[in-house]
Amino acid sequence: MVNLVDVFSDFKSGKNIDRPTMVRVLEDVFRTLIKKKYENDENFDVIVNTQKGDLEIWRVREVVPDGEVTDDNSQIAISEAHLVDEALEVGEECYEQLSIEDFGRRAIMAARQTLVSRIMELEKDEVYRKYTERVGDVVTGEVSQIMKKDLLVLDDATGNELVLPRTEMIKGDYYRKGDMVRGIIRKVEMRNNAPFVMISRTDPGFLEKLLEAEVPEIEDGIIEVKNIVRLPGERAKVAVESHDERIDPVGACVGMKGSRIHGIVRELRNENIDIINYTNNVSLFIQRSLTPAKITTIELDNERKRAAVYLDADQVSLAIGKGGSNIKLATKLTGFEIDVYRNNQQEFEIDDVDLEEFSDEIEPWVIEAFKNIGCDTARQVLELSVEELVRRTDLEEETVQQMVNILAREFEEEG
Repeated sequence: MVNLVDVFSDFKSGKNIDRPTMVRVLEDVFRTLIKKKYENDENFDVIVNTQKGDLEIWRVREVVPDGEVTDDNSQIAISEAHLVDEALEVGEECYEQLSIEDFGRRAIMAARQTLVSRIMELEKDEVYRKYTERVGDVVTGEVSQIMKKDLLVLDDATGNELVLPRTEMIKGDYYRKGDMVRGIIRKVEMRNNAPFVMISRTDPGFLEKLLEAEVPEIEDGIIEVKNIVRLPGERAKVAVESHDERIDPVGACVGMKGSRIHGIVRELRNENIDIINYTNNVSLFIQRSLTPAKITTIELDNERKRAAVYLDADQVSLAIGKGGSNIKLATKLTGFEIDVYRNNQQEFEIDDVDLEEFSDEIEPWVIEAFKNIGCDTARQVLELSVEELVRRTDLEEETVQQMVNILAREFEEEG
């Protein structure tokens, strides 16, 4: 009997391998050892006890009279059998226990090397299999290494290494070694004979899983998430539908005073999340998708999948959003190419001025601050109060007031 824990210290690397598989591998390794020494393993029993770390190898041969042995592997002379058990008689089976040392030091070392190699391969296969089954699940891990293009993350539950590419990080994400990070398992594949598990924080599925964790009605199937589109770290739109007419899906997802959505917004670096009530009415769905803008009229071209929406002047910038974010997401959410038009367009064609026209009077960084909040023209700035502009741009009130005065003076002069 040999204690495998002592002889094969690398067994600990097999912690992720189930017991039947471990037994099969051990048996295969030692049967290979037997074949090398005895040419075949037909008359040998290999018994493995992985709990205790015990291994027994038994050689089974038929007892025959002296001088009548024709096959050393299957037969043993009565005189030799008596050295094993004096009570044995001709015709009986002789069970002889072998010691692993009987195979020689070189053979043992080779078996050990083969065993460790097999266990490592099986462990890699097991990691690949388990994570493949978990694609789409949220994982939490600790940042272990920061590289130029990737972050290496140790799964908090298993200790396995995960990869978070910088391309899958939200704008504003910043991590140090030892920080905890959450993401969704997006892709699992074998690279260079090793499992590669990629996680993502930009995938729409990440937002869906966060919602599912915060909103019990989604997990219970009462509320269904129909579609999610994101500009990670900036804005997202989520279309939801309730299968219980008594439950408002938008209210359930947002929660009392935003209690359910606030935690998700913080996790996503203050990503602005619009929860929209899904409907099969395309016209109404497009109107809802452009929230917070209020549409006056909409014209649909179902064949070309295009929609022309008309809004009052003060709603146009809301419909388009900062850098076109709102209209881009609405287009993705609905599947319709959306064109925005002002009501009474002729009246406003020459009644506005791009902020860049004021670059001789206003510092470029100030203009950029206003553009960052979706105000690209003078009218768009003047439509908002000084207090609102200060809050949204985070500029000094004096700077904002000077800006407003310059823009207002432009229209007074035109008047």
